[in-house]
Amino acid sequence: MSRKRWRSVKEIRIADVARLAGVSTATVSRVLSDPDKVRKKTHDLVMEAVRRSGYIPNSTAQKLRTRRTMNVLVVAPRLTNPVFAEVLRGVDDELTESGYGIIIGNLDNRREREARYVDLALSRQVDGVLLLTGYIPGNGRRSMKEAGLPIVGMCAAIDDRSIPNVVVQDRESARRAVEYLVRLGHRRLGYISGTIGSIIETERYAGFCEGIAEAGLGAADFVRWEGPFVFSTGVAAAEGFLQMKERPTGIFAACDESAIGFIKRVRAERIRVPQDVSVIGFDGIEFADYTEPALTTFRQPLYELGRTGADVLMRMIGGEMRPEDWSIRLEPTLLERGTTGPVLHKDFASLRRSRM
Repeated sequence: MSRKRWRSVKEIRIADVARLAGVSTATVSRVLSDPDKVRKKTHDLVMEAVRRSGYIPNSTAQKLRTRRTMNVLVVAPRLTNPVFAEVLRGVDDELTESGYGIIIGNLDNRREREARYVDLALSRQVDGVLLLTGYIPGNGRRSMKEAGLPIVGMCAAIDDRSIPNVVVQDRESARRAVEYLVRLGHRRLGYISGTIGSIIETERYAGFCEGIAEAGLGAADFVRWEGPFVFSTGVAAAEGFLQMKERPTGIFAACDESAIGFIKRVRAERIRVPQDVSVIGFDGIEFADYTEPALTTFRQPLYELGRTGADVLMRMIGGEMRPEDWSIRLEPTLLERGTTGPVLHKDFASLRRSRM
């Protein structure tokens, strides 16, 4: 049959595909809805007919047959955080390759926004959920988990054995940060926290304390400043730093944003980085590449984390794995750059402070 005789793409029907392939309409329907249950020869024959005819399957009808929405809900605490932006890019690429769409839920650090996303899951308008929150959202007495959907925790681990987590080695990396500063000769350290109560902050501070203990240091050898994972936390920490007589010479910030905020504020007071104070961050956000000097940091494999988390969820939706089979912890990479260096001789450092 000449291709010129075919209808326009919008008018192509499944019967036309069946006629072109020389099979029944039932066979075409089975190939499109459940390809694993037909022979490869038949599958290839039908798909070639689909390609030649320009037939576009009815996605709504397919969803009704498979009882799937072909959408995934991703809940993030704060989309303005550049960490989540890169993770979501990896998630979206993986879902797209699997034929899935993405619905993004931005909590903006406001728990009252949870209700709409919990209702979305409970009404089964998505096939699975990726949580970047570190906890399971709730709406009153109802939990998102009640929906019975596959759930994967990403970035921040969820303390639930039925939920697989795809995270990075927060504790180990924070301990390595202390080891790195100590190797450079720093014995008086500072720690700029992240959001208090979050699992990420808990893990990174625990790792920092482990590093302090392993270096033979104690509570009197470091100072801690608290605040959320934002630039202003680093600025506030810098204000405290500037008021100190015996200042730390090495600073570990639990996120790049606060590290950058700290550096900007102290440099405004003619404190040199790293000659007067070394600073190391955590995350590896793109903005850290363009600070002056470039920020020493632990770069998280954010894109890989997003793709891996989405892949785990796809496997759960497809019934290929049980939640308890998966627990993935990716390793960040230490980028040694311009904001860290050897500690100056104590007398020289004191002399500089006295001249300011």
